[in-house]
Amino acid sequence: MFLYLTFPSWIHPQIFPGVKFLELLRWYGLMYVFAFGTAYFILKKVANEGMMDTDTYKITEDDLFSFLGTGIIFLLLGARIGSTLIYDTTGLYWHKPWLIFWPFDSKMHFTGFAGMSYHGGFVGGLLGMLFWCWRHKQPASKWIDAMVCAIPLGYTFGRIGNFMNGELFGRITTAPWGIVFPYAEKFSSSLPWVQDFAAKIGMDISTLRLVNLPRHPSQLYESFFEGIVLWTIIWLCRKHRKFDGMLACIYTGGYGLFRFFIEYFREPDSDLGFRIGDKSANIYENTSLTNFSTGQILCAIMIVGSILAAVLLYLKDKKKKKEKA
Repeated sequence: MFLYLTFPSWIHPQIFPGVKFLELLRWYGLMYVFAFGTAYFILKKVANEGMMDTDTYKITEDDLFSFLGTGIIFLLLGARIGSTLIYDTTGLYWHKPWLIFWPFDSKMHFTGFAGMSYHGGFVGGLLGMLFWCWRHKQPASKWIDAMVCAIPLGYTFGRIGNFMNGELFGRITTAPWGIVFPYAEKFSSSLPWVQDFAAKIGMDISTLRLVNLPRHPSQLYESFFEGIVLWTIIWLCRKHRKFDGMLACIYTGGYGLFRFFIEYFREPDSDLGFRIGDKSANIYENTSLTNFSTGQILCAIMIVGSILAAVLLYLKDKKKKKEKA
């Protein structure tokens, strides 16, 4: 009896595999379309509920397009910059920063922009929304609260896209829902720990030189908890805000908390490993809760930042109400 699953052979990164002139159409890109479309639909709904209206201004359809478009542009810029400057260890992009937005390899083959950082996108998107609100003289905390009602559900599609690409998979696992991803790193069958692991899951490696072991489908964990669950929490809280900016703080802290724990199941970048803890530890297995990845450090900053922001926004709102009284 096999105690693991095999990645479905019919799933390919390309939407139309084998069709040369359509090879650039990928599921991941399509998921971005779904994500942004979903975000706009929900943003429009909360706008109709009056979340962003003030005593002197009622928003328009053009405002929604402009706000969302600005946020998306800044998000993509931040995600790309964060990916190249934080997660690349070669130093290439620090010495040649123009390559960050150069979508061709050395032979001028189109490669696109492989590599996007969530945390870079978070900072970029936040700056974009703040910039738009400043330029249009709108209350940033109200608008960002409205936007975070939409972000998690859109984010769900992004992680599904990662799953369909067979990327950002988790660490190896003996769980029965562990999946053998086709592009995951393979291990030598001569290693004792690999042999022991294969025996636990009923995998016959006697004829194999290299072994592809099952991994946690961490993309789906993230899609569910950082997407659907977090969105549900925010959606249920949207009409019970104690102060403007509360939903933004819930999103920031909630995402940071969910992602922090999911990182224990997600494999760190091999060239980065653990930033805190035993840096020589095996990154393919979860051997200690005190080994922290880059993602966990950034998530911890999000959690602390959300708590501080919530306190400051609450005190600011309380002061404003007292002055009006």
